[in-house]
Amino acid sequence: MRKSKGLSFYRRRKKISTAILHEILSYVLGIAIAAFLAFVIVYFVGIRTSVIGVSMEPALYNGQEILINRFIYKLSNPKAGDVVVFLPNGNQNTHYYVKRVVAVPGETVQIMEGILYVNGAPVEDDTYDLIADAGIAEHEIKLGNDEYFVLGDNCNSSEDSRSGNIGAVARDDIVGKAWFKLSEGSNSMGPIK
Repeated sequence: MRKSKGLSFYRRRKKISTAILHEILSYVLGIAIAAFLAFVIVYFVGIRTSVIGVSMEPALYNGQEILINRFIYKLSNPKAGDVVVFLPNGNQNTHYYVKRVVAVPGETVQIMEGILYVNGAPVEDDTYDLIADAGIAEHEIKLGNDEYFVLGDNCNSSEDSRSGNIGAVARDDIVGKAWFKLSEGSNSMGPIK
């Protein structure tokens, strides 16, 4: 007996192959891992903040947003030339300060006749003009363990380690390294030098 080839209201169910199911699960797992890594990177490495004031011009401008790497100083210590972000005297009720490290623990700092001296030698750097106000660095300062001396690149318009209410910055007060500047008007986006 032959089956009729007429209308049939029964449809064959398509089976999902294990290869397709495996591919779907691998995509879902890949997306979950990417989301987790993005969260970890943003939480541990990147904090976004804005530069307040003109003290870091021309490298960073007032209102320019930067990313802070909180993780790097868990592996190493700040070096001279690093742009660090810190809370002066650990004060949680103030904004982040962004300044450049000019001297590290154990070094001596002094500003004489507008020139910055580290360990008795003048710092030959085009970043710093003649410094009009030596502040507390008028007399030689020996940095203790875990103390850093910081200056703004535009040091004649900067409140930094020369100021008595900031002084040398303690290692524990440093939040992290300013490592990436975001585009702000005509300013370029990229790593901070």
